[in-house]
Order: sequence, then C-alpha cells, then structure tokens
Amino acid sequence: MSEGRTPSPPTLEDVARAAGVSRATVSRVINGIRNVDPAIQEAVRLAVAETGYAPNQAARSLVTRRTGTVALVVSGAGGESAENPFPAQVFADPFFGRVAGGVVSFLRPLGIHPILMFAETAETRQQVVAYLRQGNADGALLVSTHGADPLPGLLVAAGLPAVLFARPSEPLPISYVDLAHRAGAGLAADHLVAAGRRRVATISGPLDVPAARDRLAGFQEAMAVHGHPFVPVAEGNFTAASGERAMERLLGEQPGLDGVFAANDVMAAGALAALRRHGRRVPGDVAVVGFDDSSAATACVPPLTTVRHPVEDMAAEMGRLLLAHLDDPAQRATSKIFQPSLVVRASS
Repeated sequence: MSEGRTPSPPTLEDVARAAGVSRATVSRVINGIRNVDPAIQEAVRLAVAETGYAPNQAARSLVTRRTGTVALVVSGAGGESAENPFPAQVFADPFFGRVAGGVVSFLRPLGIHPILMFAETAETRQQVVAYLRQGNADGALLVSTHGADPLPGLLVAAGLPAVLFARPSEPLPISYVDLAHRAGAGLAADHLVAAGRRRVATISGPLDVPAARDRLAGFQEAMAVHGHPFVPVAEGNFTAASGERAMERLLGEQPGLDGVFAANDVMAAGALAALRRHGRRVPGDVAVVGFDDSSAATACVPPLTTVRHPVEDMAAEMGRLLLAHLDDPAQRATSKIFQPSLVVRASS
C-alpha cells in the first residue's frame, strides 16, 4: 500500500463504533427522522465530532425532504441609526454570541447549519417568513429583542416550525426555552442582604420585555421577604450607557445606597463606571450584582458577581426542540425552563 494514499473518510460504521450504538441508530439521529433518547443523541453528536464524519447532504435531503439548514433569526425593534445599525448592535452584545455558539455547537455535528437573518423592520420580518415558506430552511430559531415583536405571531400564523428564545409577550402556540428569571433575581437579593446591604437599588431592563419585568418583580419580591418593601428602580435598556445613566440617577436620588442589582452584566459594567466616577469603592461602599454571567462579567473591574444564565445550554435545547418538531409536525408546542445559579466574584 502506498504511504501517500489518502485515508478513507469516516463512515456511519465508524460513528456507530465510537458512540457504542448501532448504525441504524446513528442514521436516525443524523437524519432526524425518528425520536431517539437525548442521551443517545448526545453520544452520537460527540462521536460525529470525534470521527469527523460528514453526512452526504444530497442523499440525506432525498430521504428527509429537508435542506439541512435552519434560520437563526434575531428580531429587533428597528431602533437603529446610520452610526449604529441593528446588526452592529447585535454583534456588540455578548448574549447573542453565546446564543449563536450554543446553536452551532449543537447543530454542526449533525450536519445542520444555521443561516443568520436579521428582522428589525416589517419588511425584513416578511422576508424571513417568505424565506421559510419557500423551503430555503427547515425552520427558525428566533431570538427577539423587544417585547412587542410581531414575528413569533407571524410564524405561528404561517404554520412554520419555529422555537423562541424566551417566552413570547403574548400567549402563542410556539415552543420556547426560558430561564426562571424571578428565581435568579431572588438569588441576587438574597446575596446582597446576606452581605449586610440595607440600602439597595436596582437597574431594570426595558420593561416591555418579559424577562426584564420578571427580573424586576423577582428582585422586589425577594427584598420584601427580607423586610425591604421599597426598592428604588431606574430603567435601562440592557446597554452599558443605559446602565451608567441609571446609576447616575440612583446616586442622585439615593446617595446612601450600598447595593445595586443590575438586570444584565452589560448594564452592571456601566454602573461600575458611574460608581468609579463618584469615588465609590466596589464592594467597600457599594456591592454590585449583575445577571447573565457573560464575558462582560469577567471583563469588569472588579470581576462581577452575577446570576448565571445558561445561554449555551438553552440555545442547544432550542435546536433539539426544533428537530423534534420537524420529526413530528403534529407535536404540540412545548417549553423548557432552565434554573439560574449565583456566581460570586469580587464586586460583592
């Protein structure tokens, strides 16, 4: 045999051996045409990645009638400018990078690829619906950035398979993944009180967004349980600049505050900047807690105590739910709620 001979590409049999399952099971997982136990699906995904197996997309499409692509749609409110277009806003937010990473990590070993689409206007939302209706992608994974987003309703009305990151603002028969936001905010309140903070305020997200409302309500409810019936609130919009402005307002209204909960890490970073400008030591004078456990939390000075939002796991679950719906279109909409945890760092 020639030393320069190119090795044969990995086969289904190679994947089956690596996963410890049958060839038929590997085929079912890769083709997504029959329900398979999630643990076995994960074993096959890992074996595909380990062996480098690449499914024959043309052959698979003949069997499954699928394209092997899904649309990863980021839907916004259209609040952009020439200096700050919507795609630039998306790419600047670490949250969306985590969503995309979770989706790609789950789908790519199965030979399925996401197509990124933006839907920040009525026209672009209709383009997404038309793209899916024409069969260019098998379904949509939707991340919405504002509460009144009509796109989930448009997808439901068109009968298109879709899964939403976070519950819709209005009840809809659409599958979604979400976090127990109230419980997460409660963890932040418990931590600040346990640290001896008695004059606590909060920076909320935009209150047209269900997650922001839930984080605010959860924090207020937990503080009330601890005997603090009133918590000063300043509303932000999940950006660093809005967190800085909100912190300035709170310092003006409550100069003696000694603890702050910000509804995301990016706003917490802005709050830290305002506190530094006013000569407030963190955590000596003011303890700060964020939410998400994003890259912004570890980039802060000091590193940020935060509520962990398992975004990557949630994004992967979006993919699982969508594939399950494609496998059984008659399946009812379902939801999966993830639990938060507290990550304690130097800011509190």
